[in-house]
Amino acid sequence: MSRRCELSGVGPMVGHNVSHSNVKTKRRFLPALAPVSLQSDALGQTFKLRITNAVLRTLDFKGGLDAYLVKARDEDLSPRALKIKRQVKAKLADKAA
Repeated sequence: MSRRCELSGVGPMVGHNVSHSNVKTKRRFLPALAPVSLQSDALGQTFKLRITNAVLRTLDFKGGLDAYLVKARDEDLSPRALKIKRQVKAKLADKAA
């Protein structure tokens, strides 16, 4: 399973451990991923996604999964999240029509 957020696309970054003597060794900074069940209001379904804690706070701020997905860029989303986004957009278009 990849260590990548399904909604924001955040993945591992690389950097250095720096010792007291200033010796640098490579290390990885892994994102803080959490398995979360998110409710879609438009679809009336619950989806289990692995997202970062920062995106979880952003979801609360934006007003839920549907509002976040509609405004998210397709390049950042995982294939599962992209499928959910298409379903939400289709459902919202049906409601508007």
